[in-house]
Amino acid sequence: MDVTAPLPDYSHRARRNVVVLILAQAILGAQMPMIFTVGGLAGQMLAPNPCWATLPISMIVLGSMLTATPMSALMARFGRRVGFWLGTAGGASGAAVGALGLFWGSFPVFVLGALLTGIYMSAQGFYRFAAADTGPDSFRPKAISWVMAGGLASALIGPQLVKVTADAMPVAFLGTYLAAIAVNLAGAGLFLFLDIPPVPQRRDGTISGRSRAALLRDPTIRVAIICATVSYALMNLVMTSTPLAVVGCGYDKGTAADIVTAHVLAMFVPSFFTGHLIARFGTSRIIGLGLAILAGAGAVAMSGVALEQFFAALILLGFGWNFGFIGATTLLTSAIAPEERGRIQGINDLFVFGGVTLASLSSGTLLNCSGSGTVAGWQAVNLAMLPFLVLAGASLIWLVMRPTGS
Repeated sequence: MDVTAPLPDYSHRARRNVVVLILAQAILGAQMPMIFTVGGLAGQMLAPNPCWATLPISMIVLGSMLTATPMSALMARFGRRVGFWLGTAGGASGAAVGALGLFWGSFPVFVLGALLTGIYMSAQGFYRFAAADTGPDSFRPKAISWVMAGGLASALIGPQLVKVTADAMPVAFLGTYLAAIAVNLAGAGLFLFLDIPPVPQRRDGTISGRSRAALLRDPTIRVAIICATVSYALMNLVMTSTPLAVVGCGYDKGTAADIVTAHVLAMFVPSFFTGHLIARFGTSRIIGLGLAILAGAGAVAMSGVALEQFFAALILLGFGWNFGFIGATTLLTSAIAPEERGRIQGINDLFVFGGVTLASLSSGTLLNCSGSGTVAGWQAVNLAMLPFLVLAGASLIWLVMRPTGS
């Protein structure tokens, strides 16, 4: 059987799509470290109660959770490009409403803008799945990893834009949100070059493959969802509180931005080799390594609040998220057929961002309202990681140890 003829065009399309998605991750993705850096600080400035400081960040994640399943269904029917354009529209409108909230000094309006920004965050979550849509199985982990590596540029661009824009206007952080509008407008044109066809449908408009219930009964899919949710939620739990904790411990906003930069770099730099590690050592081992590193991040954070401890903890947090989340994403894509991706990818992100929403909501409360001060609150945030790491680790061990075919 001659399989060499169609491969060059197929490979070319897959690689071009990956390049487009890398650029989208780099340019459009810059708005997320921007907003996560200033969202809690702006919330603290506007909120009537300090326990609500991280509510705007939580609303971003809630918006992502609420739109994940319909976004997945829309992409399955109309293609990735339509969904990604909808994401940029959500990002631009969310930043615009957030800017109005800051200008008016209105916490509810600011929170509404954050909720709309969640539409972009939901769409961005599908970049990693789109990377695997048009390439062969052997290309999947590398494609996912390379697209996630695009976040390296966003890690550099986003926090530096915060430094330039946070105090550039009379209203604090207003310039940052105006810059986020520009980022969405600049990045939307990239998707004109994306070439991923919609999933073929039957004549009655339905798509073949297992039902959602059958997919969720698959042990591999269940464990992939658990590990992805825990990896992302715990990273968000700690990262959301980090700027508040850093400033609360006497450091300035610029230092907080530098720590977030180091963290986001650690999230994405490993992506240049995570796919190769998965191909060599297996998905389960890389996920397990990620969970172990997340535990190490919590231990370092609880050991003290010196500047080097903040940097070390957040760098480890980024590495742990990378291995855990990319590994879990690869595990999920390996367990589904192309026609099933519209069903399960949205459900996966519903669980992931549902967990992230709860983590984000808990983060500000744990930091500001669970102890005698910032140090006690920071320890509470990191201690909260433990039971969820145990859950994910136990589920991964169960999957590896279970008899084949059971």
